[in-house]
Amino acid sequence: MAVIEIENLTKDYGNKKGIFDVSFSVKEGEVVGFLGSNGAGKTTTIRHLMGFISPQKGRAQILNMDCFRNASCVQMKVGYLPGEIAFMDNMSGKEFIEFMAKMKKMKDLTYARELTEYLEIDTQVKIKKMSKGMKQKIGLIIAFMQNVPILILDEPTTGLDPIMQNKFVELIKREKDAGKTILMSSHIFEEVENTCDRVVMIKDGKIVADEDIHKIKNNRVKHYEITFSDIKSAENFQGLYSDSQRRENTVFLSLKNQVDELIKQLSRYEVQDIAVRNQTLEEVFLRYYKEEK
Repeated sequence: MAVIEIENLTKDYGNKKGIFDVSFSVKEGEVVGFLGSNGAGKTTTIRHLMGFISPQKGRAQILNMDCFRNASCVQMKVGYLPGEIAFMDNMSGKEFIEFMAKMKKMKDLTYARELTEYLEIDTQVKIKKMSKGMKQKIGLIIAFMQNVPILILDEPTTGLDPIMQNKFVELIKREKDAGKTILMSSHIFEEVENTCDRVVMIKDGKIVADEDIHKIKNNRVKHYEITFSDIKSAENFQGLYSDSQRRENTVFLSLKNQVDELIKQLSRYEVQDIAVRNQTLEEVFLRYYKEEK
């Protein structure tokens, strides 16, 4: 069952800015990473889902409700973290959380207190004295505290240090295990790779890829760095792979599903060292951005 549905969504701001015929869906219990460079259309798409923008063409639905016409009902079912959060600086973090809870008609703040402890933040501090990372934690608490079935997060780890980024990944995994449906835009490829079931990529306002994360992992190439005992051996081996590169007695090459053949070739040489790494999601993303789909 699709919880989030976007079909031919279009908002043309002119000068090739906006989104154009954007279509994708998110199934119940699925975590989808929404990737794209700055200005690609991620936030515009998300703002349509939250009912802040009316589409010029197409539709956006959450739980079969039109996101614009039924915005207030949709927002009661969604925990939302905007890319830029509007704070009331004279409030403390605790006061702002309680203010937002009242707006959301929340009476039980138990989960908000659990999140406050988990994210290790002193909510008694005035927001105007908080760092970017502290403010982001407040935004996360507000997004998650309703304990609603859907989360839409726009760049959720902006300003967080690596330790907190790891804690966020664990939080997403916990919410996923609880059956939450999550759409998350991010520039942190490692967190997307560690949390998401699927990746949707947008470029110049158009969807250029919609791939299962496990398919991406299975199909990505491996990068090899092979050091031979002498330069002559390296030269001979390099001749077998036209796309390889060599620096003295070390050969660099990238292969997909050719491990058996590589081992047979290497058995003819004296190899001093070999290093292997998988293609990263960032490299996959950059390839899509360089190619026309």
